[in-house]
Amino acid sequence: MTGTTRVIVGLSGSLSSLAALRRAVDEAARRGATLVPVVAWVPSEGTDRDHLRPLSELEHAARKRVDTAFEQAFGGYPADLVIHPLVVRGHAGSALVRAVTAPTDLLVVGTGRHGRLDRLLHGSVLHHCRTYATCPVLAVSPDELLQQLDVAARSGEPLPLVTGGRYAPTAGPR
Repeated sequence: MTGTTRVIVGLSGSLSSLAALRRAVDEAARRGATLVPVVAWVPSEGTDRDHLRPLSELEHAARKRVDTAFEQAFGGYPADLVIHPLVVRGHAGSALVRAVTAPTDLLVVGTGRHGRLDRLLHGSVLHHCRTYATCPVLAVSPDELLQQLDVAARSGEPLPLVTGGRYAPTAGPR
């Protein structure tokens, strides 16, 4: 099922990263690719609480974000995919770009809803990926997930995130 092609997706815990994860799982299944969910973490600069926590605890919390994202998006890990999570100490944009190993990879990134000031102070992960990645970059808006949820809620259908603890492919916009 799996060749050398990989679908890499950034996970931050945001709604846009959940939308990106759902899209990345669809793409990986469609391509017969390995899914590489990436969580980047850095100790907070100004938080006393983080300075008191050992780095291993911060890394463990980042690893837990992978499990949480799959639980929120699908009710657990999809059984029919090869998944190789990657937890990296560093900034998200550079961690995602470094995860790319071939031009046939696909990098999936949530677009987020950050304001201009936030992008100015912290930079845009999407912009960094589009600038430096050596493979195609797919930007996924949280609106894709919100639209799927809205359609399901209006029609009385089960919400598309979890169906009986199993992954349900999205039928949203492509």
